Amino acid sequence: MKKVRYEEMKPHEIVTARKEKPIAYLAIGGIEWHGEHNPVGLDTVKAHELCIRAAEKGGGLAMPPLFWGESRESGLLEFNHDQDGRVVAKMGLPKENFAPGYMGGVTVEQEQAFYEQLLTHIYYQLKSLGFRVIFIICGHYPLKTFAQRTAEQFMAKNPEIKIYAGIEADPVRDIYPNGGDHAGKWETSIMRTLRPELVDVNLLPKDKNIPPIGVYGEDPRAEDLEEFGRKVTQDIIDKMVEKSHEMLKELGII
Repeated sequence: MKKVRYEEMKPHEIVTARKEKPIAYLAIGGIEWHGEHNPVGLDTVKAHELCIRAAEKGGGLAMPPLFWGESRESGLLEFNHDQDGRVVAKMGLPKENFAPGYMGGVTVEQEQAFYEQLLTHIYYQLKSLGFRVIFIICGHYPLKTFAQRTAEQFMAKNPEIKIYAGIEADPVRDIYPNGGDHAGKWETSIMRTLRPELVDVNLLPKDKNIPPIGVYGEDPRAEDLEEFGRKVTQDIIDKMVEKSHEMLKELGII
């Protein structure tokens, strides 16, 4: 398989790949509970693996993913959706670590403004590296708002650049109108397809009447998990390539 991970490539390899397809695939996510059966970095790992495979299939390069910087006091399972404290207890952490004000007194609005500045900084870095299309997969869904807003602002100032920003389900809404969940069948099946060594559904209760902790969506203990994962993952990759090439065509590059 050809090399597509930017940070692992030599300069001449980058130049060749970029001249062929000046597409930068960027995964953004975070670190968050995704059930007892998934890695805590699922959002970012999932998105990055999709970026790698899209670049392998249709050209372009997968850039180093972004795990850090998002608000830890909004849109985080341990903060917003762990009312009974079972998740932080499983992590061996005090509940105070996810209480308002824990981030040193920085407000949620300040955190979000910082994150948007960070994204914009990355866009300018990618522009400086010669890319014309930036395809952002927001593995952590709340980040989509910030990615889309900053993308629109950036393109208004840099019309020679095209940016797509969405969660992994967005390119395949015509196939999966309800795609997307949190550690349920959707995310677990994709993760199992992309990085099977990181997923162990057997860690969940065998009794399906006992709901998994911190899982939202269809039960990941589905019998067709593997089959569903292979199909949805390939559909996403195909659509990522298709949309990236559409943006290149709009810029008159291909």
